[in-house]
Amino acid sequence: MNGNPRTEGASQDTQAQEAAATAAPETSTEQQQPSAQEAAPAVDAEKQRLEAELNAARRRVDQLARAYQELEKDREEFKQRLTRERERMMDVERGNVATTLLEAVDELDRSLAMSGGDVSSPLAQGVKMIRDGLLSKLQQSGIERIKVVGLPYDPNTAEATDMEITTNPDEDQKVVAEVRAGYRLKDRIIRPARVKVAKYVAPAQA
Repeated sequence: MNGNPRTEGASQDTQAQEAAATAAPETSTEQQQPSAQEAAPAVDAEKQRLEAELNAARRRVDQLARAYQELEKDREEFKQRLTRERERMMDVERGNVATTLLEAVDELDRSLAMSGGDVSSPLAQGVKMIRDGLLSKLQQSGIERIKVVGLPYDPNTAEATDMEITTNPDEDQKVVAEVRAGYRLKDRIIRPARVKVAKYVAPAQA
């Protein structure tokens, strides 16, 4: 009697322990599954946050790149404006110097005209040589004489100082003579020509 109860009790304890050992892993697996499901949304949220930060960084880089390009564009435009302004000021100064030289050429032309057309004398040849030399220097500086004779009168390039009556309608408002030569530097008139312009008048009927 003393031996049987112990054997039965021990057997019952062993069975209980085995049942508990068998049930324990099942409970552990069931507890792990919800944990993995809860971790998935957290990973997605972190991924979305990183993607948002990456997109924001890309937008910032694009903004900085555009700002740099605009700065370079403004700098280049300012450099070009500065270059154009410097060239314009140089042209103005060159035109002022040329005007003074052209007045000297006019004086030499008048001296040649007073010689009566005799250009064979040593004095006339010397004056003509100086005149031609000055005109050559002016041409090398980009200054050229304006052609006006035989062309329609243009108040932008010439000043009408005299008028000549003509009975030919085709010659009306055309330049028939040049009183003083005009010159331009590039597209700028540094001295307008002084000209005589034809005026058409119909012939009187008999």
